[in-house]
This record gives sequence, C-alpha cells and structure tokens, in this order.
Amino acid sequence: MLTSVNAAIRRGLVDGLPFLLVIVPFGLLFGVAGTGAGLPIAQTMAFTVLVIAGAAQFTALQLLQDNAPVLVILLTSLAVNLRMAMYSASLAPHLGKAKLWQKGLAAYLLVDQSYALAHPAFEAETEAPLANKLAYFLATMGTIAPAWYLATYAGARLGAAVPEGFALDFAVPITFIALIAPALKTLPHVAAAATSVALALALSWMPFSLGLILAALAAMAVGAQTELWMEKRR
Repeated sequence: MLTSVNAAIRRGLVDGLPFLLVIVPFGLLFGVAGTGAGLPIAQTMAFTVLVIAGAAQFTALQLLQDNAPVLVILLTSLAVNLRMAMYSASLAPHLGKAKLWQKGLAAYLLVDQSYALAHPAFEAETEAPLANKLAYFLATMGTIAPAWYLATYAGARLGAAVPEGFALDFAVPITFIALIAPALKTLPHVAAAATSVALALALSWMPFSLGLILAALAAMAVGAQTELWMEKRR
C-alpha cells in the first residue's frame, strides 16, 4: 500500500526483487556481447548506464556489428523504444505534476520493469499522494538499476570466460514474455501484439533489422484502429 513515503519505498524495493532473476543474466549477456563486439569495458558501461534499455542496446550493438548506417541504427533503436512514449503517456496522470528534475529522473528510470510495477499500483491507488507514487516508482529501480549496472560490468569483465552452457540469452525472451503476457487483456492489445509478431517474422529478411521498424509502426496502427472500431460498435 502507498500509505506513506516510507511504505511506498519499502514496497517498491521488495516488488523489484523478482525481476533480478532475469535482469542479472540479461545484464551479464549484454556485458559479454559488448566486449565480444570489440567495445572496451568503459564504452560498454557507458552504453548500459546512459541508455538503460536492454532491447535497444542489443539492437544497436547488432547493427553496429553489421556496419549499418548511423541513421538506420538510430531509427531502429527508436522504433524498439517507442513503447516508452506510451508508458510515459499512461503514467502522466499520476506523475505529471512532479517537479521537472523529478520527472527527468523518472524518465531516465522508465523501463519495462518499472512501468510493469508502477502502472497497476497507481491505478489501484489513484488517490495516493504524488510523493508516495513517485517514491514507489523510484524505489522499484532501487533494486533493478544497480543489478543491471553490476551484471553488465561483471559480464564485460568475464567476457568469453562465461561458459556457453550458461545460455544467458534465455533472459531476453523470458523478460519480455513475462512483461507482455499479463497486458494482453483487450482485443486492441492482442491485435497489436499479433501484428508485431507476424510482421517481425515475415520481414526478418530485410537488412539492418528494418523489419522491426515496419512491424512496430504497423502494430501501433492496428491497435489504434481496433480500439476505434470497438468504440464505434459501442
């Protein structure tokens, strides 16, 4: 319950703990991939600290290895992270009145995990004070963000020393399945998800992962049109 700032902080820290099961191997994998691609440890860490978005980081890293044009790398990474704009819009009613520096910090710490925890908590307690909501949101990343940084550093330091049998890459699909599956509660969400999966697979032949951009744009359009269609039927 977000009954006080301290209670919100405690709850946020505890709620973030289960995500460590996937954040740690996810971070290790990026650290290994970064140094394996030729990035020094300092650049790998700067990448993970500044971007703090695993999917976009892996996408950009792969495109860098493929010698893709800078514009393609930027556009593809932007397409992968377009969901953050939708996350921001849904959290705005709860955190929109925070101070500028607080919103800036929240924007930096807005990732799939913090949104997955904060949005249902805020919707369940809409009348909770802004300070309590902000404290909860920031606290969720109090466990997740340090684990992400440390795991990336450990992976970068270990590099090829990590045995292949560890299969760290399992963390990537499991993370997004765990985050997306509970959100597929309405027809627009299901339609958007099905469109993105179908087109991403159908367009996988396109160079520089351009199919991801088209799949993301098409999925958003299908989801929006489905929602409009449902409203008209009502």
